[in-house]
Amino acid sequence: MIFKHASILFFTLVVLSHAVMAEKPAPTHANVSYGSHERNVFDIWITPSDNPTPLVIYIHGGGFRKGDKNTITEDSLKQFQKAGLSVAAIHYRLSGTGPYPIMMEDAARCLQTIRSRAKEWNLDADKVACYGGSAGAGISLWLGFHDDLADPKSDDPISRQSTRITAVATRNGQSTYDIRDFRKIFNVPDLPNGEAHFPMFGVTDATEWNDPHVEELMEDASPINHLTKDDVPVYMNYTRGNLFVNRETESGVWVHHVKLGLHLQKAMRKLGIECSVVSPEHPETRYGSFESFLIEKLTNS
Repeated sequence: MIFKHASILFFTLVVLSHAVMAEKPAPTHANVSYGSHERNVFDIWITPSDNPTPLVIYIHGGGFRKGDKNTITEDSLKQFQKAGLSVAAIHYRLSGTGPYPIMMEDAARCLQTIRSRAKEWNLDADKVACYGGSAGAGISLWLGFHDDLADPKSDDPISRQSTRITAVATRNGQSTYDIRDFRKIFNVPDLPNGEAHFPMFGVTDATEWNDPHVEELMEDASPINHLTKDDVPVYMNYTRGNLFVNRETESGVWVHHVKLGLHLQKAMRKLGIECSVVSPEHPETRYGSFESFLIEKLTNS
């Protein structure tokens, strides 16, 4: 009898857990195409409103080698929609398809595509924010700091759309992708580059990191190199503390290190731009969460 009751309880818990997992609402429009590649698609949840709604775009992580838009969390999605925001989650081409800048360019094109349909979907095209973790954080920062990629003279109406955004939030994000910067930040002159960065820059041998073309790509891929005084506020969250880094440290540790956020924060403060960094040594003092940060930036005039 005890075994029977335990089995029933276990089955009930399994059913309930699946029910909770299934509560993420289905997108209003799923797998909307924004390009010719199979990963040039996005989902969008349009929040009903009498007025155009601000938009939050989720960009997944995965070291530019993997990842899925479906990793957007139910909790974040519900918080944004409850605050009156619409939400999109995007795919982009990965480094197995080709090197930088295809990932960033795909995200920019997706943003432009969504903006081009703002009237149709009742979106406020002037209030768009991006967020993501790891690679998605880097893409979000790149969009937040990069000059507008709009081409006003283009015959393509999508290309005429702006790529500028209102705010960025990140989790374990990178302010740079330049191995020379990583070595300076961690004071490890011989720090070997991370495995994920090889396909990102089309490098097959470690000797290629000194190639002028590769150095140029690393510089351009690094969000901090595009930072100017007219750029957007940033909220950066890091789950690990200020861990010691040496030559033997796994790249998965230092590429998600809080020092990368503090490095960006220092540069942004010099320009008078808001940059919050949250980590075990730097507790939250104002917003409480990245969701609250984005909601405030998108809903306050």
